[in-house]
Amino acid sequence: MNKKQGLCIFAVLVVVAMLAGCVETKAPLPINLDVTPVYGYKIVNTYHHDRNAFTEGLVFDDGFLYEGTGICGESTLCKVELETGEVLKTYPLPDEFFGEGVTIWEDKLIQLTWKSQIGFVYDKANFLLLREFGYPTEGWGITHDGKHLIMSDGTSALYFLNPDTFEEIGQIEVRDKGVPITNLNELEYIQGVIYANVWRTNHIAMISPETGQVVGWIDLKGLLSEQNSSEDVLNGIAYDEEQDRLFVTGKCWPTLFEIKQNST
Repeated sequence: MNKKQGLCIFAVLVVVAMLAGCVETKAPLPINLDVTPVYGYKIVNTYHHDRNAFTEGLVFDDGFLYEGTGICGESTLCKVELETGEVLKTYPLPDEFFGEGVTIWEDKLIQLTWKSQIGFVYDKANFLLLREFGYPTEGWGITHDGKHLIMSDGTSALYFLNPDTFEEIGQIEVRDKGVPITNLNELEYIQGVIYANVWRTNHIAMISPETGQVVGWIDLKGLLSEQNSSEDVLNGIAYDEEQDRLFVTGKCWPTLFEIKQNST
C-alpha cells in the first residue's frame, strides 16, 4: 500500500476532515466559502517535470529546484534545472526509507522521512550526508520562517523546531473558523504565510503562523487535465522570493506550473 492510502478526508464544506479507510473518495474540502477567501489561479509558465517523480518535497534556491521523492526503494533527493527539468544531481535514500518534505536552511538541505521518525541533513553543494535527527511523529512536509523549521505530520498540527537541535519549541493547530484542517502535507513559507498542500485535494491552505487560522485557500482544480491514478495528487510548492514566482506540481505529474493566485 502506498503512502497514506486508507485515509479519506472531508464531508461537505463544513465537516471536519476525517480518516475513513477508502481510497478513491474525493469529496469537497471542508471550507467556509462565505467567510474564508478562496483564490483561483493563472498559469504564467510551464516546465517539464519527471513523470516518475513521486513528489513529496519541493524548494527553490538560487535558480534551481530541489525535490524530495517518496516510495520505499525509490526515494531520492534531487537537484533539478528549472528551465529543462533535467536532474543534475541525485542522492538515493536507503531502501527502507520513504522520503518526504525538504527545505533549505543556510547551506544545508533537510529531508524528512514518512514513518521512520528520522530526518537527514545534507550539504547543499554536494549532497554529502552530514547528520541524522529524530522526531516523534510521522514526517510529511517541512519549511522554515527564517528562525524556525516548520513541520507537518498529516494531522492538523504544525510543529516549530529549533533548526540547530531539531527540538520542538512550539506548535499550532490549523483551523478554518474552528474546523480543524487535517492531512497538511508539503509546506512553503511565503511572505509571512505558511502555504500547505492538503493531501488528496486540489487546495492549498494559507495559514497564519501565529494563530494557525486559515486566512485563505487557493483552489487549483483543473490545473492538470488528467492523472495516471488516484495517487497522482497535487503536492509540491516552491517559491522564488527574488522574482516573486510561485511553482506547484504533483506526484508523478509531467508538468511543473508557475502560477499567480487571483480572486475567484
